[in-house]
Amino acid sequence: METVNIKINGKPVVVEKGTKILAAAKKVGIKIPTLCAHNDLEPWAACGICVVKVEGSPRMVRACATDVVEGQNYITHDAELQGVRKTVIEMILADHPNDCLRCARNGVCELQDIAADFAIREIPFKRNVKDVAIDDSTPSLIFDQKKCINCGRCVQVCQQLQNVWALEFIGRGEGTRMAGAGDVLMSETPCIKCGQCSAHCPVGAIYEKDETTTVINALKDPELHVAVQIAPAVRVAVGEAFGMEPGSISTGKIYAALRMLGFDAIFDTNFAADLTIMEEGSEFVHRLTNQGVLPLITSCCPAWVDFMEKYANDMIPNFSTAKSPQMMQGAVTKTYYAQKVNIPREKIYSVSVMPCTAKKFEITRCDDMKSSGCDDVDVVLTTRELARLIKRSGIDFATLEDEQADSPIGHYTGAGTIFGATGGVMEAAIRSAYTLVTGEELEEIDIDAVRGMDGVKVGEVDIKGTKIKVAVAHGMANVQSLIDEVRQAREKGSEPPYHFIEVMACKGGCIAGGGQPYFTDDEVRAKRIAGLYQDDKECTIRKSHQNPEIKQIYAEFLGEPNGHKAHELLHTHYIPRQKYKK
Repeated sequence: METVNIKINGKPVVVEKGTKILAAAKKVGIKIPTLCAHNDLEPWAACGICVVKVEGSPRMVRACATDVVEGQNYITHDAELQGVRKTVIEMILADHPNDCLRCARNGVCELQDIAADFAIREIPFKRNVKDVAIDDSTPSLIFDQKKCINCGRCVQVCQQLQNVWALEFIGRGEGTRMAGAGDVLMSETPCIKCGQCSAHCPVGAIYEKDETTTVINALKDPELHVAVQIAPAVRVAVGEAFGMEPGSISTGKIYAALRMLGFDAIFDTNFAADLTIMEEGSEFVHRLTNQGVLPLITSCCPAWVDFMEKYANDMIPNFSTAKSPQMMQGAVTKTYYAQKVNIPREKIYSVSVMPCTAKKFEITRCDDMKSSGCDDVDVVLTTRELARLIKRSGIDFATLEDEQADSPIGHYTGAGTIFGATGGVMEAAIRSAYTLVTGEELEEIDIDAVRGMDGVKVGEVDIKGTKIKVAVAHGMANVQSLIDEVRQAREKGSEPPYHFIEVMACKGGCIAGGGQPYFTDDEVRAKRIAGLYQDDKECTIRKSHQNPEIKQIYAEFLGEPNGHKAHELLHTHYIPRQKYKK
């Protein structure tokens, strides 16, 4: 590694060649303010707040986008720089609505924090707030262009990380604004509702559609039996809203908080993740042994499903017909559970807590989401919404004693919990597919080939002499290469390059979904993933097919995996939607 010797405010520091000034300063404990820079994104120096001086030069440079140079001394803070930064922030505030108390980002807003740091009390410039209507045309996200500060993060995320191109800048100069591609409503763009734009937005220009009041009203209704499920990734993230370290496993505290909130039944989506493995794993084994269409592609991620239906609907024959764990849990809650407790399905109100804004869209994706005879899931809260619900109810989350989920659809295995991390679905499937094929148990169940943060991971699994080629992709921009490989093999009439492919729309998987706590970067992702794998290790049972409640639901209600009743409730179909071209 080639290094560079520089100074930050006269303090020597050695960094790797190509390091930006912003990162070099951070290494020695100096924080340079910025609103456009993000560790996930390529710097493009949009906000102008991070200006610094180079000793011996009359000009200022933008620290986020400027490489360090051997021997130079960078001044990051002095009276002149402070004045310049304050002026830039005041100019941004002059174009920004002054309604922090009603903003979805109040208290977790990067602009609000910087304005407080600079003790800005008055704006010396004429106010010029955009007159643009709020776009609430999707079921997942709200776009308030008036609050956009033109930092460009959302556009970069949508175009570069996700390869969706639903957002772009319209106009030039002072008239520049962020909008849906082609300046149309978001519902008319290729938006896949992944929410990565909202997760990266530093202000309240893009945020999830809040349903907390809807849930509170349901809890107050004496006619409703309100059941709730929590997704795998929620348990290692929600604690961050209460001062806990990212990756802290707070499953038992979540159950306790939900009971205090008044939910009648507390279940865990990890149970349905185990159920998904039984259905999807059985589907894979059937295709593998009966010359079915391969590779089988996972269908747990609704943003990926939406992308596939729009951009790659020629892949529909390859898609698993298994519903996502959220929708499976909703279906069995209003059928199997409803029968157990003798409550009419229409009196059961099904709430899910998800790390994902696309899950709000998924519950209405097609008629298969009503397999119980009514809406299988009535409403979706993100992790952020759950945190707000807990706070407004006066619950001291961090001090709660752990509690357990309800039965019979609340028990889960380690395989269910790792669904929240990239590669987790694949690993869980392999653990059970081995048994489904051979009738024997896989001894080494930690599948390192599918773990880690590489954008595309490939590996080979030996199932008693049968070599299974697998691939895992996360972050939509990483998917295209795998799709192209499959298409090329199909066109040539050759063997598929893989037998099984897992895709998650968000970098890192669900642990970094669009509805997770703000300020997510690779360090936070790593901690959340480690939390899920720790939960897996601490589980007494780590394979989906060994879950006693999974065995029970098949014996009492579903019959065989992939059987008639299972297909009615737990499987879906896909619809080729408008074809978008990049």
